[in-house]
Amino acid sequence: MCRQVFGFRLAMIALATPTALVNANDGLPTRLVGAAVVVTFMTSYVLFRDWERFGPLLLRHPSLLAVDTLFGALLLIAAGPDSTLAYVSVCTPLLAGLVYGWRGAAVFASLQALLLLLIHAAQENPAPGITESALLPGLCVIAGAVGSSLRNLMLRFGAATQALTTVQARLAVTEAVSAERARLAREMHDSVAKTLHGVALAADGLTTSANADRMDPALVRQQAALVARSARRAAAESRELLADLRRESDPAQATDVLVELAARTRDFSTRSGLPAVYRPTGAHAVPPVPPAVARQLLTIASEAMENAHRHARPTRVDVSAGVHGDLLRISVYDDGRGLPPGTTLEQLRRAGHFGLVGMVERAASVGARIRIGRGGHPQGTEVRLELPLAALTTPTA
Repeated sequence: MCRQVFGFRLAMIALATPTALVNANDGLPTRLVGAAVVVTFMTSYVLFRDWERFGPLLLRHPSLLAVDTLFGALLLIAAGPDSTLAYVSVCTPLLAGLVYGWRGAAVFASLQALLLLLIHAAQENPAPGITESALLPGLCVIAGAVGSSLRNLMLRFGAATQALTTVQARLAVTEAVSAERARLAREMHDSVAKTLHGVALAADGLTTSANADRMDPALVRQQAALVARSARRAAAESRELLADLRRESDPAQATDVLVELAARTRDFSTRSGLPAVYRPTGAHAVPPVPPAVARQLLTIASEAMENAHRHARPTRVDVSAGVHGDLLRISVYDDGRGLPPGTTLEQLRRAGHFGLVGMVERAASVGARIRIGRGGHPQGTEVRLELPLAALTTPTA
């Protein structure tokens, strides 16, 4: 929304600049107006093009918007309140309402309205009635109120979106755990159940051999050994599956993602010979992660390290993980050549490169958000994985 406001300002400044320069007196006034045009235009252009980078600076320093308002007033004096530049003045309280809330909207709407009234009063031929002179100041007040209302609506929408994301993440974690339980059930059917069926068949054969009229001791010993081996195998398979089920249902048996990630980073560095360093981040401990979810997170991190080694030709890989706010964040960064500009998942899928596609699908399966790109680094590639902590509090039993 703020970006669109600055886009509108750019258009209005471009339309009103010729009038402002023509109305300005020769010499110093012309140079002042020209400087004001350059400052306001470039400021609007920079914030329109890269709001994500410079917007927080404007948010922290309201004085910057006040300085911009004064430069706009200089242009308005030169061009006149009847020019298209007058509509730029309405943008200031609108922007203040969006960025600073109702207090900022009240301050800048009052400041802009006062400047407009002073400019009207200083005209050689002022507007004949109070209605014409108060029109733009009134629009500034309305714009400030609109900006403040839009800010409140967007904040509420953001809170609702965050709540929806948390619910979706919880559902995804629950589905991941349910899918893991289904896998264990299939493995129990395909391993323990079949082994026990074999034990039963072997025991039936042993019974038949033992009850025969002419019992063969060698055959009986062979069938008894078969029953014993099959029973031991079934017991081992049962213990393994029960251990997995216990880890699924008992939070105390959940996976320690940080310990496992550090171990995988060391193993990767040893195997590949590429320097890989793990460091924990965040100020809080990571809560227990269900094994089904931890498996996906760790697989994504391992795949990111392997992709860097195979394709990026980096000199190092930095792995970090920790709690940041209400998110569990895992980052894998390499200083290699990075992804080609304009790379999309659809292009990778058509080209048969399914590594990144699989990482995105794995992240979506547990309700995590994944970002693949340079991040805040000048080069290379960062794979950043973020999972809401609220998703880990869902009961899995």
